Amino acid sequence: MNELCNKERVNVLNQEQRERMSSAQGFIAALDQSGGSTPKALSLYGIDKDKWSNDIEMFALVHEMRTRIITSDAFDGKDIIAAILFAHTMNNEIENRPTAEYLWEEKNIIPILKVDSGLAEEFDGVQLMKPIEKLDQLLMEAKSKGIFGTKMRSVIKTLNIGGIKKVVEQQFKIARHIIQADLVPIIEPEVDIHANNKSQIEDILRSELLYHLDQLGTDAKVMLKLTLPDTRDFYLKCVEHPAVLRVLALSGGYSREESNKRLTEQKGVVASFSRALTEGLKFQQSDEDFNAILKSSIRGIVEASST
Repeated sequence: MNELCNKERVNVLNQEQRERMSSAQGFIAALDQSGGSTPKALSLYGIDKDKWSNDIEMFALVHEMRTRIITSDAFDGKDIIAAILFAHTMNNEIENRPTAEYLWEEKNIIPILKVDSGLAEEFDGVQLMKPIEKLDQLLMEAKSKGIFGTKMRSVIKTLNIGGIKKVVEQQFKIARHIIQADLVPIIEPEVDIHANNKSQIEDILRSELLYHLDQLGTDAKVMLKLTLPDTRDFYLKCVEHPAVLRVLALSGGYSREESNKRLTEQKGVVASFSRALTEGLKFQQSDEDFNAILKSSIRGIVEASST
């Protein structure tokens, strides 16, 4: 009886979060820097490498940074639809509560988990994902901790049709596995903003995405996280596709100003920024200054996501 009631509560929660994800105003905060990107994130935050001597100390520092952001009054469900977390953050606590629980119950922010294990070496002009170790175990753990969906990233660096096809095929293959675990996957085939022929790469990528979206089952839902394109309303067909719950934009190295400008030209797409979100935040700032900068950053991203 209790098991049945718990299952019903989970189903109600899942539906509530799906509806919020599909239609709420705001954007998705990317707070998922992993082992390879954490040193740069900390450096931008004003903490140099000499402040830690091992990974444990480094991850403790980045968790303090994320906690400061998440607990800020500026960071709440009024403007933030969801937050993408690194596994270390999911397994940690904020104000003595599991992070995912704190986000949803205190902030009304949907928790999402980065599940990829990083990028393989470049081949055919792309970087596929490395094999994801113990994916089933990770998905079960995520589900048990109240995680709604997942995110996984590949990178397209040059115009190579075969490479682009491999990226999209790999993303959708793993996405189907994640859907079977009753989680909603974010598919992220990033296009390097410095790539030659970026617009042509995006033409091929869009075609491949639409092809694979058409192959999904009628009840399957995915999200797409895509580099801000050069053409207005470029991914509108993806936004309108019945298999797509939401299309998100990644800043990909563009400044916040440039990212917001490009985003205003993409109808139905909302931001999922990392560096552009935390731009200007410093460890040394007072809470008053920190919160003011974060509030201003969030306001600008929300406005750009409202097109």
